Amino acid sequence: MGMRELKLDELARKSGVPTRTIRLYITRGLVPGPLRSGRKAAYGAEHVAALAEIRRLQKQGLTLAEIRQRRLGGVDFSKLLAPVRWSSYAVAPDVVVMVREDVGGWRLKQVRSAIGVLSRGLEDGTKEAAEHDR
Repeated sequence: MGMRELKLDELARKSGVPTRTIRLYITRGLVPGPLRSGRKAAYGAEHVAALAEIRRLQKQGLTLAEIRQRRLGGVDFSKLLAPVRWSSYAVAPDVVVMVREDVGGWRLKQVRSAIGVLSRGLEDGTKEAAEHDR
């Protein structure tokens, strides 16, 4: 037999979530709307379970946006790659080379050397083109 229907204040007491917060969660799509609307609004086991899941995920450090995505079957934020910082090197007025900052020291030395070669080559090409246009 299923759980009896609850009024909003009963749901708040049972879940430990204030009524105002429950309304916010419903508005943001984190919790389904009531089983019935109006003065006889009713909530059931699915609402209790949704609120318990939200509290559990918040304790794990997830934001409401992440919880909403997870509940709606969206992106699993825990599987996204960590952000990476990049450095940009302007090698010519119209050319920029982007390099990840987390590359090893020996690799960064190779990249900087290659950027130097590229920069000189582009500079020489620009000079040749300017001479050709005269």
